[in-house]
Amino acid sequence: MIYSSFKLLTFEDFLTLYRDNPRYELADGELIDMEPTGSHETVGGKLATQIGIAITQEQLPWFIPRTCLIRPFSDIATARRPDIVVLDETVLSSEPRWEQEPVITFGRSIKLVVEVVSTNWETDYARKVEEYALLGIPEYWIVDYRGLGGVAFIGKPKQPTFTVCQLLGEEYTQQQYRLGQFITSPLLSRLQLRLDDILPR
Repeated sequence: MIYSSFKLLTFEDFLTLYRDNPRYELADGELIDMEPTGSHETVGGKLATQIGIAITQEQLPWFIPRTCLIRPFSDIATARRPDIVVLDETVLSSEPRWEQEPVITFGRSIKLVVEVVSTNWETDYARKVEEYALLGIPEYWIVDYRGLGGVAFIGKPKQPTFTVCQLLGEEYTQQQYRLGQFITSPLLSRLQLRLDDILPR
């Protein structure tokens, strides 16, 4: 992850310049180059497929947008671009921007966010945990397929880890899964998934 802006941007500046560029997000007015790799996109794509299958099987009124920005705070210039977002179509009519642009401002519109960990693991394990909990997003998955996170987050020895964060009250409880273990999601009861299934070949 590279902080690539010397001039702080407003949220509106970011939308004008980078709305359609999936490489960037905004944090406190700073432009962040997320530096996606092919392996990162492979993991995200495979996981989105599995989530889509589970949504279809359970006949839920949810979908995964092709592109989506989350604005966690109305008064701070931050725009998150999770690797996967699951939206509840039944409540999108209350989103003030949705008809004009794919920007989500209310946590109740979001059922799940997923971040595939890369070099910005600190943000995924710390700051985004707080932001997504404050928004009231029921589940947040952290997919650390290379075991990059700090020992305080994924333990020792460091290894590939899939963390399911479930919102209880105002904070997330976290359950970690390693290679070979079946992942349980309170949100998607029919999900059949192991971390092994989404790794790059």
